[in-house]
Amino acid sequence: MAGTELLHIENLHAWYGESHVLHGVNMRVNEGEVVSLLGRNGAGRTTTMRAIVGLTGTRKGTIRIRGQEAIKLPPHRIARLGVGYCPEERGIFASLSAEENLMLPPTIAPGGMSLAEIYDMFPNLKERASSPGTRLSGGEQQMLAVARILRTGARLLLLDEISEGLAPVIVQKLAEMIRALKAKGYTIVLVEQNFRFAAPLADRFYVMEHGKIVREFEQHQLRENMAMLQEYLGV
Repeated sequence: MAGTELLHIENLHAWYGESHVLHGVNMRVNEGEVVSLLGRNGAGRTTTMRAIVGLTGTRKGTIRIRGQEAIKLPPHRIARLGVGYCPEERGIFASLSAEENLMLPPTIAPGGMSLAEIYDMFPNLKERASSPGTRLSGGEQQMLAVARILRTGARLLLLDEISEGLAPVIVQKLAEMIRALKAKGYTIVLVEQNFRFAAPLADRFYVMEHGKIVREFEQHQLRENMAMLQEYLGV
């Protein structure tokens, strides 16, 4: 797709201790795109997300965010380039109410969503604003984890397995949320095991295996790549 390149990754290697996990990842994400990173468990998708935000051990290669090299920056500096990471484990604080969880992260860039805008997008969270974090359903916790990022001003959203373990009706709401965020100009990278969730949402797809990108294709090429996806993903 045409557009300003927001994220550029070239020959990215990453390690956890002695374990070499990423072996030369190359990918790009344009502003306003939804890009899905596909692959089996252990392929390196989550490690790629964590490497972008500086949460792996050693990193080598190139990670440029809005043209700025980020490979040597610490996580708090990377966040201030407008990057929000929603990890699979959600990280909701049990001792805080839903609204306290929502207000906890600092503002990292101008233009974050107001509380009113967030509650308009996530009416469930408005209803549960005073409920302790652990009293929320799995779907509400996932909405809270994403909403928390939107308030900070991040415009590049890295979303890791946000549909995992959730009821189909909640997954549908999350899909509507992603479409709404794209319409507002957000750029989104999705790591998803749920191919049926990711398939209609993404503009482009990258397929990972053994810590490398092995295939790349666009939404209009999805049908012709189904046999390949069956081979790599078993979908």
